[in-house]
Amino acid sequence: MNLAQELADYVQSVKYQDLSEDVIHETKKRIIDSLGCAIGAYNSEPVKMSRIVADVAKDEKGSTLFGTRRKTTPDLAAFVNGIMVRYFDYNDTYLSREPAHPSDNIGPCFSVAEAEGSSGKDLLLSIVLAYEIQCRLCDAADIRHRGWDHVCYGLPSTALAAGKLMRLSVDEMTEAVNLALNSHITMRQVRAGELSMWKGCSFANAARNGVFSALLAREGMTGPSPIFEGEMGFFQQISGPFQISIIGFGGRNGPFKIAETYLKFFPAEIHSQTSIWAALEARKEIENPDDIVSVEIASHEAGYTILGRDPEKWNPMTKETADHSLPYIVAMALLEGKIDNSTYSTKKYRDPKVLDFLKKITVVEDKTLSDRYPEAVANRITVKLSSGKVVTKQVAYHKGHPKNPMTDKEVEDKFKRLTWNYLNKNKAGRILETLWSLEKVRDLSRVVSLLAVA
Repeated sequence: MNLAQELADYVQSVKYQDLSEDVIHETKKRIIDSLGCAIGAYNSEPVKMSRIVADVAKDEKGSTLFGTRRKTTPDLAAFVNGIMVRYFDYNDTYLSREPAHPSDNIGPCFSVAEAEGSSGKDLLLSIVLAYEIQCRLCDAADIRHRGWDHVCYGLPSTALAAGKLMRLSVDEMTEAVNLALNSHITMRQVRAGELSMWKGCSFANAARNGVFSALLAREGMTGPSPIFEGEMGFFQQISGPFQISIIGFGGRNGPFKIAETYLKFFPAEIHSQTSIWAALEARKEIENPDDIVSVEIASHEAGYTILGRDPEKWNPMTKETADHSLPYIVAMALLEGKIDNSTYSTKKYRDPKVLDFLKKITVVEDKTLSDRYPEAVANRITVKLSSGKVVTKQVAYHKGHPKNPMTDKEVEDKFKRLTWNYLNKNKAGRILETLWSLEKVRDLSRVVSLLAVA
């Protein structure tokens, strides 16, 4: 079998009974985390734009747009719901040869599951499998240094998760992967230089195409094959050749990857999380931020190249650039003593005083920190004061890292903080109770309807 066939065969073979209680619990935790992010982003500009487009295609038997009672086609719902989960850059992350945000799969899985009349157990299984496919591909090959975006791995993950929910055959799921990968490869330019709204939409678009490919495959559409190994296939054009052993996947001889993903305590790109904690610790020893003469951020290679190399990071013009800027994020942690969604208001990232403070900040790569990555995502902050005092703080494992996990209560509190503008306390409580008991749900439309905002 070629790789697309192997992945399809694996996905079809795994049953809900193969999931341990721990895996099910961790999946619910990430669903709660992601839906909090989604509802919190209800009124963001990219979400409103995409909702207008999706509203044109009404489908009463289709999929609900999160936060509403309106339904559209599963692929368009996957797009809108995916943007909502991703917009704040507050959803989970996986770090390996290729970094990714595997909870980007959650919105699409909800969309397809509702349209297919799936149960809570079906949904949970599809999410676990989507995580598994994306994370294992991230383990296999680094594509960002070759100029391609990590969301390319979301094409097979969403196509296969959709295929699982649609009960496609192995051959049909294989064709869904062939169609998705051949037609929708994404360039890394989406995360280079000044960042646009599309930064938070890129995976959602991959998911839209993954779901659309599964719908086509169900009707008999075939795609180019072998899509990975072919003369002009993924190995040749995108990733370079790699080996991947299905026998080590979750449900076979290995653990499921979902519990290895990193939750975020702060709304900021994952490689900056420890820099925030370090800056907040340093701030405790600084009486007045005006006394700061210089700040050096020592980071690992990924942190430096993604967040601290481009000149635009010192002069952010968009929210998307600001939440991907090590200098800006550390500056705001030092100046305000907090990082939350208000950190990325235009008023703040264009504030002349903030921009002037950014001139005091340098970012360097520390090879010793790079050598520890991705096992540790360490950053070190060194602050020099006008008095001559030097404050240095280094943090290796942020709150939300598997070695420093967020508790269930912390995840619930995050959900409540993100949704308080849209869901009253009683409704938020009902949603949380339902999500913690998701395996008992037979009708997912009831769950999605609970998310409707006032």
